Amino acid sequence: MNGVCCLTVAGSDCGGNAGVQADLRTFRSYGIHGCTVFTALTAQNPFGVSGILDVGADFIGKQLDAVLGVYDIRAVKTGMMSSAEAICAVSGRLSSRPGIPMVVDPVMVATSGADLMAKGALEAAEKELFPIAALLTPNIPEAETISGRTPGAVAHPDRDYAERLALEISDRFGIAVLVKGGHGAESESTDVLACGGGTASFSLPWIKNPVSTHGTGCTLSSAIACELALGRNLEEAVSNAKKYVHDAIAKSYLVGKNCGVLGNG
Repeated sequence: MNGVCCLTVAGSDCGGNAGVQADLRTFRSYGIHGCTVFTALTAQNPFGVSGILDVGADFIGKQLDAVLGVYDIRAVKTGMMSSAEAICAVSGRLSSRPGIPMVVDPVMVATSGADLMAKGALEAAEKELFPIAALLTPNIPEAETISGRTPGAVAHPDRDYAERLALEISDRFGIAVLVKGGHGAESESTDVLACGGGTASFSLPWIKNPVSTHGTGCTLSSAIACELALGRNLEEAVSNAKKYVHDAIAKSYLVGKNCGVLGNG
């Protein structure tokens, strides 16, 4: 371990694939100490979410106060936050710490299709959380929702479409935005980063028939947070984190009947 600390503010995945568990696994792979603030407990596995128990905003705030007051946090990753109150509790604490880069993964819908944001939560995130982020990491359906489009309206989203989404959102909130291309139809997975009016793209070939891809979004955002905590610039952080996730998918393995988990990157 290298003495560096990162913080994840996210929900728990009892199956250990996504959420806080994926973030801690990633932090550990980078040799970074992980601190946690739980925003929700979920009953889930790779095939679906059967229950969600939200943590109250007051207790989320107490967790943040306990961690931020003691640990030398170098970067923060936020994931599932289902209520406006939870989002405001988080943004209220972190807005006073602009020196800590925050990677915001706007988790709206689980891979299985379960809604993970209550009514009004997105509006709160757009007003309070997104403007203080160092990077926003939506997938294409999330980026479509944030930009006011209907998710899935474009049958075969390509790099140019992802770039338009990234630029629109980046310009709207004045922050860097990485639109993840995992929902695209190309033979490569291409993510597009928009920052300051310019763009950069990061492409790697699809891995055919992987054992697992559950938790890749959480893993990517937490890996970027690790890279930033270790002093990388944003483009380098995104490039290295994408390679880390690609390697983790390639090393995924079975942990149950038809149930896999990402390997260590």
